[in-house]
Amino acid sequence: MTAQSGSLPGRRNFGLPPKQGLYDPALEKDSCGIGFVCDIKGRQSRGVVKDALGMNCSMEHRGGIGYEKNTGDGAGILLGLPDRFLRRAASENLGVDLPERGHYGVGIVFLPTDPEERDRCLALLEREIENAGQRLLGWRELPIDPDGADIGKAARAAMPHMVQLFVGADAGADLTEDEFERKLYLIRKHATHLLRGDESLAQRQLFYICSLSSKVIIYKGMLTPNQMAPFFTDLSQPDFESHLAMVHSRFSTNTFPSWDRAQPNRFMCHNGEINTLLGNVNAMNAREGVLSSPLFGDDLAKLFPVVEPDCSDSGTFDNVLEFLLMTGRKLQEAVLMMIPEAWQQHGGMDAAKRAFYEYHSCLMEPWDGPASIAFTDGTYIGAVLDRNGLRPSRYYVTDDDRCIMASEVGVVRVAPERVVKKGRLKPGRIFLIDFEQGRMIPDEEIKGEWAAARPYADWL
Repeated sequence: MTAQSGSLPGRRNFGLPPKQGLYDPALEKDSCGIGFVCDIKGRQSRGVVKDALGMNCSMEHRGGIGYEKNTGDGAGILLGLPDRFLRRAASENLGVDLPERGHYGVGIVFLPTDPEERDRCLALLEREIENAGQRLLGWRELPIDPDGADIGKAARAAMPHMVQLFVGADAGADLTEDEFERKLYLIRKHATHLLRGDESLAQRQLFYICSLSSKVIIYKGMLTPNQMAPFFTDLSQPDFESHLAMVHSRFSTNTFPSWDRAQPNRFMCHNGEINTLLGNVNAMNAREGVLSSPLFGDDLAKLFPVVEPDCSDSGTFDNVLEFLLMTGRKLQEAVLMMIPEAWQQHGGMDAAKRAFYEYHSCLMEPWDGPASIAFTDGTYIGAVLDRNGLRPSRYYVTDDDRCIMASEVGVVRVAPERVVKKGRLKPGRIFLIDFEQGRMIPDEEIKGEWAAARPYADWL
C-alpha cells in the first residue's frame, strides 16, 4: 500500500510532496468502506449514533493503516446536527443561547498548530462571517483525547489544532434555511481559497473546515474507526443524538493520508475510484467562464475554483456536488446528473428518462467509477452505484423504521425477524430516504419524477 510512505516519522503533512519517481499527486485515489444508519421518520436518537460508530468499527478491514498500527488512513462520521447537545455545549462553554434550529450553523475547523498563523486564520474567518452579513456566536475548543484513543506518532505529527465554530443567521434578514446554508457555503469556500492559497502561511495546508452547516456536522481525522469515539469525546455524550449517521473507513490507494482527506466529505462518502477524474476536473474548470447564478450574483466568483486543489477524487466529486446543490438543484437531481446509468445503448429505456439523461449529458459529463456513493444533505440520505457496478452496497430496512446501508452485510447486529426489506444496489441504480415524507423512495420513482419534471425531449 503506497499510503504507508506518507506517514514518515516526524513528517508534518502541511502539503503533498511533488511528483517524483512513480508518485504523481494527480493519480491519487480512495477505496474504502462506507455506510449509514438512519431513522426513516427523522427521529433523533442516541442509538443511531452508536450503531453507526459500531458499523465503522466492523469495516475497519476496509480501511488502511500506515507503518504504525495505530495510525489510520482516515475515519469519520457525518451526523444530523445534534441540537440538544450543541445547545448545552454552547451554553456551558461559551455562555451563548443558540437561536432556533435552522438559524445557527456549526462546523469543525482544522487550524495551524503555530499560534500566530492560527490567529491569522481565525481573524480572516471572522471577517468573512461579517462580510457575509452573519453573526459570529463563538469558538469552542473541540475536546479531543489523543492519549485515550492511542493515536500513533505519525498521526500526531500531522494533527492540526481543532475548534468548533458557531455562526448565527442575520436576525434582520429573515433568511430561509437554504439561504442561510448558501451564506455558510460562501463563508467557508472563500475563506478556504484565501487561506490555503496564502503562501505566506507555512502551515496553510492545515487549515480545513470539515463542515459548516445548519443541518449536518462532520467529525473526522487521520484515525482508525476504533479511535473515532475515544478521540472525539463529543461522540460519547449521552445527549449527542441524530436522525442519521454516515460513516467512512478510508483506504488511500496511491495517495498520502492526511487529516483533511478523511471522509465523509460535506455531502457524500465514497467507496471506489473516479477514473474519469482528469476530464471531469478540466471540464468543470472550463465552465467557470460562463457560469452564473442569481442566488449568488457577484459573489459567485468567490466560489471559484469550484474544484479545490489538493483534493482526492472523492473530495473533487464532493466539490462539484456541493456547487450544484448550492446553486439551486435538489440532491437527487444533482446525483443523477453526475452519475447517470448506462442510457445510450439501452433500447428498452423509457423515452422520458432517456431524454433526461441526454439533456443533462450536454451540461455535465459522467463521473465514472467504479464507485459506490452514499450522500446526504440532512433532509435526504441515499446511495447510488455507478454504471460500472463494481462496488458492493447492501441495505436493510427494519420494522422500527431504521435503514442500514453499508459496503457489506453484518456490520450492525439486526434480528432477522425485524427485517422487512433488504436488497443491494445494482449498476446505475439509486435509492433515497426522504425524512420529511418518512419513507424510502425507490429508483423507478425518483427517476420517473425527475424525467417528468421538465420537457427535456422538447428542449433537445
